[in-house]
Amino acid sequence: MIPFSILDLSPITEGSDAAQSFRNSLSLAQHGEKLGYRRYWLAEHHGMPGIASAATAVLLAYIGAGTSSIRIGAGGVMLPNHSPLVIAEQFGTLESLYPGRIDLGLGRAPGSDQRTARALRRNLESDADQFPQDVVELMDFMSKTPQQPVRAVPGAGLEVPVWILGSSTFGAQLAAHLGLPYAFASHFAPQQLMQAIQIYRETFKPSAQLQKPHVMLGFNVFVADTDEEAEFRATSWQQAFVNLRSGRPGRLPPPVEGYRQKVGPAENALLDSVLSCSAVGSPAKVNAGVQAFIERTGADELMITSQVFDHAARLRSYELLAGLRGQG
Repeated sequence: MIPFSILDLSPITEGSDAAQSFRNSLSLAQHGEKLGYRRYWLAEHHGMPGIASAATAVLLAYIGAGTSSIRIGAGGVMLPNHSPLVIAEQFGTLESLYPGRIDLGLGRAPGSDQRTARALRRNLESDADQFPQDVVELMDFMSKTPQQPVRAVPGAGLEVPVWILGSSTFGAQLAAHLGLPYAFASHFAPQQLMQAIQIYRETFKPSAQLQKPHVMLGFNVFVADTDEEAEFRATSWQQAFVNLRSGRPGRLPPPVEGYRQKVGPAENALLDSVLSCSAVGSPAKVNAGVQAFIERTGADELMITSQVFDHAARLRSYELLAGLRGQG
């Protein structure tokens, strides 16, 4: 079985608040560490009522203080929102606090709607098309021999491992060109998955950071003792996904019985697409689904996300999944 990692959005559930979400996130990271998950990543989103991980580096400092061995990182920082120097300083700080444990995943989407993206702009000329240049600049700030006159302190010389995130072939091409590991957001945008993997592997150029391609794929998992319970728990994520894609983002709702039967053909088609990179059910059913996905994609690592309303049930899902290791 390939390594499993954890992707967390620090979900804010209906009736709760961000403070509780942060406590739950720390609990999940500690749980994952005990269960042998390789990484725990947080994703940067803004203006989303149900996602609390907007200040990603700040929250990672809290997670790092409460864990001791699991790698922690951003999956990812949306670089068009930030100055490369600021991110080099933030992740240089994290690497100084928790040496050898920090990952920096970079994406070029704003992680928000256009209005929020304008409010986030680092300057009036911010441009997502500058993403490749920004990545190179950021890596230089953290290199042992920076070429720029300005120094990232802390940051310079720390060589925090950089990942490229993507949901299209653009990120695959960039990651291959720079010789960086590639994480694909198949858990919510699977349409170009196989094409992106092929491009990345076929055009990969070895680098000082990475000698051969490494593909990590996002995958939704909901495991419970029975298929029925798992399918019930998964309806919270399904509702949230449909609400987001319909322009009605909100807090993570409680699960409901028979959700798929209550929505129309358009909503079910949307869910069918994203469920192609998901496994929902009892341990045996999920094990078969995970194995089939690994065989289909040749993934080197899976980044598991599980948007479950009840925190105890969420921890249980990750625990049951970890118990499947070695059965592949």
